Amino acid sequence: MCGRFTLNQPATALAHIFHVQQVLDLAAEYNIAPTQMVATVLHKLDSDKREFQQLRWGLIPSWAKDSGIGAKLINARAETVAEKPSFRSAFKHRRCLVLADGFYEWQRQQGKKQPFYFRLQDGQPFGFAGLWETWRTPSNEEITSCTILTTAANELLQPIHDRMPVILEPQDYDLWLDPQVQTPQPLQQLLRPYPAPAMTAYPVSTLVNNPRHNSPECIMPISGD
Repeated sequence: MCGRFTLNQPATALAHIFHVQQVLDLAAEYNIAPTQMVATVLHKLDSDKREFQQLRWGLIPSWAKDSGIGAKLINARAETVAEKPSFRSAFKHRRCLVLADGFYEWQRQQGKKQPFYFRLQDGQPFGFAGLWETWRTPSNEEITSCTILTTAANELLQPIHDRMPVILEPQDYDLWLDPQVQTPQPLQQLLRPYPAPAMTAYPVSTLVNNPRHNSPECIMPISGD
C-alpha cells in the first residue's frame, strides 16, 4: 500500500513538469497522511487543458452514506480497479495524477517496523496514478477526494513490501488523464511497477510514524545497522 508520501517542490517547477498553467504555492510536506489535502493534476471532460487541484486523500464514492469510508479507500489495487464498485466509475471517467517526490514503506525488523524512504534517482517529482470523485454531504457541501493506485512491488521494494504505488512515466500522463479514454485495456497497461534502477531507497527515522512530524528530518537517512 501507499500510506505516506512527500512533496517538497516549488510551484513553478511543478507547473513546468506537469504542464499546468497555475499551481498554488504549497508548503513543503515531508509526511503527507490519509485524509489530508494533496496536490493533484486532472483533466475534466468539459475542459481543454489540465488543471491543478488540491483534493482530500481517501476516496469517497458518490454513493457513500458518510465520508468515513474515505479513510479506508486511500489506495486502489491496479489489478481490480476496473471492477470494484468503489473505483470503477472513477477509473473510467475521473483519473488524476497525485503529485509527489517520494514515499515511505515499512519493513518489519525484529518485531518493529522500520520506515524506508523511496524516491527517484534524479530527485525529480513524479505523478502517482490516481482517481478522483466528488461527494455531497447531507447539507449539500461538496467534497472532492482521491485515491492512489498500487501494483506489485519492483525489485527495490520487494524486500520491504509486496506492493508499491503506481508511478507513471511522464510520457504516459496524457493518456492517463485523457477523459475521452474510457476503456480499461490501454489504461491497465500503464499500471506496472516502476523500473527499480531508476529509484533509490534508504532507512529513515521513526519520526515519520507520527503524521504530526512534518520536517526535513523525516527524510534524512539513518544508519541501517
